[in-house]
Amino acid sequence: MLRYLPLILKNCWRNRRRTILTVASIGVSMCLLGVMIAMFHAFYLSDPAPAQALRLVVRNHISLAQWLPLSYRNTIEHVPGVRMTMIYNYFGGSYKDTRDPKNQFARFAVEPEKLFTIFGEYRMPDDQKQAFLKERAACLIGRDLANSLKLNVGDRIHIIGDIYPGDFDFTVRGVFDSPQASDVLYFNKEYLEESMPEGRRGRVGMFYILIDDPAHSARVAQTIDEQFHNATQQTKTETEQAFVVSFLSLLGNVKMLLLGISGAVVFTILLVSANTMAMSVRERVREVGVLKTLGFTPEAVLGLVLGEAVAISLVGGAIGYLISTFLMRGVAKSPFGGFLPPMADFNPAVALTCVAAAAAIGFLSSLVPALNASRIPIVEALRSTD
Repeated sequence: MLRYLPLILKNCWRNRRRTILTVASIGVSMCLLGVMIAMFHAFYLSDPAPAQALRLVVRNHISLAQWLPLSYRNTIEHVPGVRMTMIYNYFGGSYKDTRDPKNQFARFAVEPEKLFTIFGEYRMPDDQKQAFLKERAACLIGRDLANSLKLNVGDRIHIIGDIYPGDFDFTVRGVFDSPQASDVLYFNKEYLEESMPEGRRGRVGMFYILIDDPAHSARVAQTIDEQFHNATQQTKTETEQAFVVSFLSLLGNVKMLLLGISGAVVFTILLVSANTMAMSVRERVREVGVLKTLGFTPEAVLGLVLGEAVAISLVGGAIGYLISTFLMRGVAKSPFGGFLPPMADFNPAVALTCVAAAAAIGFLSSLVPALNASRIPIVEALRSTD
């Protein structure tokens, strides 16, 4: 069929308007499909980064809204394989106008002296790190957040608490760089504890755990949960990646949602492409008769029609995937990007899936019209007036 490639490519441009519109419709559909596949791959199929694989998250078994006693830390630290634990409390609160998406970013109260050991991939100058450790009302922000809000070291941030009521003033003492989205603010948990009534102190939203070996994560998690199996507040221990996915599950069955949207996209564009190819073949019935008169076999006619549809679909699929990579960058840089797993700008598996889906759509949508064209008798084809 390679010898017919020039003819196939030429036929693609017979009706340029239709070809452009078909490529555009497939491109838009494959763009949406690419985003869905990339998110599904990141959430459920990708391997965690080396630093992420060493971290576990311990939270209340019921939900993230329920707290754990601070006394659990001592038991957790004595579990074999645990190197360090760090309190990790979600703060919430409101910064300026909450209607502006830029002002919606994650805020956590942590133990400053442990932050850069738990998150070993964070990088920042030593003088900024020391300033954060020494000042109670200091905070650290990620590079993405600093760029988004135009914040610099020394600027002040005022946040009105909701989960923890009160007005809180922070001074930016450092900006850290991270390989993943960093729209996040960290501050000293002691600064938060000082503002709380005695009855609310000593409560922990989550414990972040650093373990000695990723291969021990399942054993460590099981051991920790067994320690508190009969406690009033039971625990749920999971990898950081699993924690992110469970956080998304609060929105519903995300896996089925992604698969459902992907299936709907493929089915819809399949119908559109089938209609387009049926119209294209119907307009060229006489041409098919001429080709057969010149010696083209039914198999060659079948290959020409299928090749044309697949070529158009491949172009649309490639364009759609390229657009989806830019959209995924936007998702990763969004205010909620810090809650998402790291997503590469180019993922070969996602690209191959997207392009293969486009090729399959082109093949399936043109299969019936191509078979009809290859089987039509020469006399009947030449008599066609369409």
